[in-house]
Amino acid sequence: MKVILFDIDGTLLISRGIGREAKRRAMLECFGTTGDLDSHVFGGKTDWGILAELLASHGRSSADIGRDMPRYEAVMARHMRAISGDYVAEPCPHAMELVQALRERDDTLIGLVTGNTSQTAAIKLEMAGFASDWFVVGAYGNESPHRDDLTRLARQRAGARLGRDLNGAELIVIGDTPADIQAARAIDAVAVAVCTGYAARDKLIGSDPDFLLADLSAFMELVMN
Repeated sequence: MKVILFDIDGTLLISRGIGREAKRRAMLECFGTTGDLDSHVFGGKTDWGILAELLASHGRSSADIGRDMPRYEAVMARHMRAISGDYVAEPCPHAMELVQALRERDDTLIGLVTGNTSQTAAIKLEMAGFASDWFVVGAYGNESPHRDDLTRLARQRAGARLGRDLNGAELIVIGDTPADIQAARAIDAVAVAVCTGYAARDKLIGSDPDFLLADLSAFMELVMN
């Protein structure tokens, strides 16, 4: 059995700005400020971690953000749903084909490790034509400010679903940033980097993934075989 954990933005889909705008509206409603949102780099971070960085200068600790996350997640999802008709989300090259092929296998379990909150992850997936219930385990950006924690959670949840502890060789993490590669290393998983997202190829090479793919078209041939 292989457990394959996908990042969302830049790996499964490109959502072209809806996340930043939904954050802006939710932050204003929940915290009364957006900090330096316009210039902030999101890639590889969790929504909890992003808020902690943006609001630190406004006297909000990471622990404060954690207590506020349930409300913030619901507010952000409401705003994202309200503006979703104004934005387009598209699958990354060959992402839909790969997910569908993996769903047909009886030796594979697919899941998510994403910096998005659980509710906004579902909205983005839906916008791009994926169904969130195709991904049977997951860990989300409302659960920790640290991405490494999310791969650990996903590993635990996949193990609980399968009824046993999983070793690293059974786990594959796919992402588009150095943080995804580091998060794979945190659970001794196979680290697959894909050049369809937000990190430059040389940055991904420097993070030493096990596989570096131009897109997901070669995943079955190079990684699964």
